[in-house]
Amino acid sequence: MKRVIVPLAGVLLAGALIAVPAGVYASPARENSKTITVGATPVPHVELLNLIAGDLSKEGYTLKVVEYNDYVQPNSALLSGDLTANFFQHLPYLESNAEWKASLSAAIAVHVEPFGLYSNKVKTVADLPGGATIAIPNDPTNGGRALLLLQSNGIITLKPGAGLEATPLDIAENPKNLRFRELEAAQLPRALGDVDAAAINGNYALQAGLNPIRDSLIIEGADSPYVNYVVVKKGTENDPPIQALSRALRSAKVKEYILSHYEGGVVAAF
Repeated sequence: MKRVIVPLAGVLLAGALIAVPAGVYASPARENSKTITVGATPVPHVELLNLIAGDLSKEGYTLKVVEYNDYVQPNSALLSGDLTANFFQHLPYLESNAEWKASLSAAIAVHVEPFGLYSNKVKTVADLPGGATIAIPNDPTNGGRALLLLQSNGIITLKPGAGLEATPLDIAENPKNLRFRELEAAQLPRALGDVDAAAINGNYALQAGLNPIRDSLIIEGADSPYVNYVVVKKGTENDPPIQALSRALRSAKVKEYILSHYEGGVVAAF
């Protein structure tokens, strides 16, 4: 599911954005090179893009933002030429698919969204009962990320060699006999009422009104390798529109917004 946010030339102020139904935008290949079309998930990605629309306008670019609520369509749309770039993913996720890894490039490092374990039923991980059900993302890298978070906090032990794409089958020790439910990442906040705890990506936690620092039972440390990137087609990394997008997103203005707006739930990577 996606929503397209585009400026109406001659009606809105420069850099202003308005939502219109999906499917009405032209692909970047058919548009003027001064238009930058970026696919993104809502929080914080769309919010950060909206913040810089005026800055790009001053450089002569029109920003169009296409909003997605899943982790697959944005890469498909980028590969098909419907987008100039997308902004939603970390490098391990990008490299989990051979076609994405071969054709797409992580061009602009922007921020980290600390990944956490949340619960509506217990206050600490020590309170998790035996046989508790834990929901984790069903995509390989984020599912593995959840299990590594549990291992780093002494809750489970993974088999030697289990890496970023570990699955519940790679669990060697499970003292609490935890059970795992694998769900689409976007569904995890809604599943909190049905499970004992859920490991949730930072963007979906924020979108659901959860603050990773304040509300999580456990959270990734500052050394997290899961930086969120603006991703483009290989060979376009140094194109002027991408460089303009990089300057705008990695600015002091954006860093200050991240610091003041997300209360530690998003951490700048620049």
